[in-house]
Amino acid sequence: MKKHFQKWFPPGLMFVMALWFFGNLQAPKDKDFAFTEFGQLPITANGRIVPLDSLARNSLLEIREKQTLNTEPWKAWNESPKMVSADEWLANVMMNPAAADDWPVFRVDNPDLVSLLKLPDKDLAKKSDGKHYSWNQIQPLLETFDKENERVQKVESTSRTAYENAIAKMHERLTLYATLKNAVQPADAQDWPAELAAYEKLIPAGVIAIQAQQAAQKFDQTNFNNFIAYVQAFQFMANLEPPLILPPNGAREWRRMGDALLDAPRPNGVPIDDGVRAYAKLAGALAANQPEQFNSALRDLRSLLVAAQPKALDKARAEVFFNQMEPFYNAMVIYVLAGLLACFSWFNLSETLRRASVWLIALAFVIHTIGLVYRMVLEGRPPVTNLYSSAIFIGWGAVLLGLILEKFHKNGIGAVVASGIGFITLIIAHHLALEGDTMEMMRAVLDTNFWLATHVVAVTVGYASTFVAGFLALIYILRGMFTKTLDEATGKSLARMIYGIVCFATLFSFVGTVLGGIWADQSWGRFWGWDPKENGALIIVLWNALILHLRWGGIIRERGLVNCAIFGNVVTAWSWFGVNMLGIGLHSYGFTEAAFKWLVLFVASQLAFIALGLLPAGAWKSFKARTANRS
Repeated sequence: MKKHFQKWFPPGLMFVMALWFFGNLQAPKDKDFAFTEFGQLPITANGRIVPLDSLARNSLLEIREKQTLNTEPWKAWNESPKMVSADEWLANVMMNPAAADDWPVFRVDNPDLVSLLKLPDKDLAKKSDGKHYSWNQIQPLLETFDKENERVQKVESTSRTAYENAIAKMHERLTLYATLKNAVQPADAQDWPAELAAYEKLIPAGVIAIQAQQAAQKFDQTNFNNFIAYVQAFQFMANLEPPLILPPNGAREWRRMGDALLDAPRPNGVPIDDGVRAYAKLAGALAANQPEQFNSALRDLRSLLVAAQPKALDKARAEVFFNQMEPFYNAMVIYVLAGLLACFSWFNLSETLRRASVWLIALAFVIHTIGLVYRMVLEGRPPVTNLYSSAIFIGWGAVLLGLILEKFHKNGIGAVVASGIGFITLIIAHHLALEGDTMEMMRAVLDTNFWLATHVVAVTVGYASTFVAGFLALIYILRGMFTKTLDEATGKSLARMIYGIVCFATLFSFVGTVLGGIWADQSWGRFWGWDPKENGALIIVLWNALILHLRWGGIIRERGLVNCAIFGNVVTAWSWFGVNMLGIGLHSYGFTEAAFKWLVLFVASQLAFIALGLLPAGAWKSFKARTANRS
């Protein structure tokens, strides 16, 4: 019985987790309003075709830091929360703000900002959890907030306090929310279908009044005032530059609603098209709580898109499926479970737990790979195009290397490396996703698939390999310092792994850096310009080469190799993230201010591990155990 359990537990556990993953692929079922189908409508945002579902998820991540909305976050943990999907939230923000403005969607963590806006602290009676607030709670003090924001914007971002950073971030969130509120209709519209009909009826008389006023002739003041009010509202909508939600019609490209409404009264303008009317009908039905009319208007809008942009519809549906699949989140969960099993296998030397960990890592790696390839197909690009995708790819490469190590050594070390780095890099990717669309249009400096597939991939593989070597070194320190499991054979095995991975990292870092120079020569007319990002890549090559030379020359031995590999983590983190925070150079795209604190903490942790690694052998539990065994 025990043998059967040991044999079938690893694949059985993997099968259970696979069922869990496939169970998450089912699209949510709508009860009344077809919000899921609404989320499949394509629009143009950030320079690319996206489904409304992606706009909803990305916007909610920026504003609330989650992809779903709990409209009653003050409830106790044992009470059922009232959850709203990202699609339902976006539909209401765009077309029924009377409801959406009451939902506590804005996350406010800074106590000074809470005080400035006079927001309630955690209080069940006031229906406040002390973290999430609605537009209607913030709106009364927007004037005060705007004055404070004007001051903060004059302060250099690197010199801002935590409070000032919170003000700047809140400004971005409020601007995004206001932009979405004006994407389909004016934010203060009470009955948009009726107001649209009134505007369309007023256009001829309004144009006549405008022309008469400009010619200093007698005109109808009422028609003039009413028409100007509409024009100003539509101009405000257009100036916010919301996504382009109206599909192409004839010779016209994707357009914003505000621009389309302003086009109608112009001398060479065109009548209000069916897309505007369909969205107006959609908004009216949602505001009036009429699901059948909403779903009917949605079908009309889809018919327009089928006729005008069938490929856009297909692409939007594919991206919605990718969003529902959430491959990187699901892989991250499995990596955590696999890592725990691998660590437990060290303490009781359980081969069954080690094998179960490897099976789970293999499943997570497959899901990770599916997500990576699916994303490449959606973008039409190689795997690495920005900081977010670099984190995804570095994790993928590290997991692959960890599985290879585990295949040869079968001691759980490769499994811990694979699951650990896989989890950490996907967590980093999750936090980078809070900055907005992770598949936005490429910057001109990067817009070439050949070099993205060669230089960028090679350099990123170098990053991944160097991190793997450093992570192996951390395992050496932790096991040697705090446990008795680092026997002499395990220590030598780890040292061989580190050495082999450093050789691999040196090769790819060097090749990637040279290819980057060739790309720079073709793009900017010089092979090398001492740009911070270029310097960072060169430092990785030099550091890895230094480790190899120190080892070849016998200057460092086992523990010296370990400490040098850990410092490689610092060097790589600086090249990957640090140089972007300088805000200078041709490679300063992807700046992320929030990462600075975490980068400093990471560097400090690595220096602390190096300090532990420099302690005398007598302070290490494993070395004490070796000495005791010999005596």
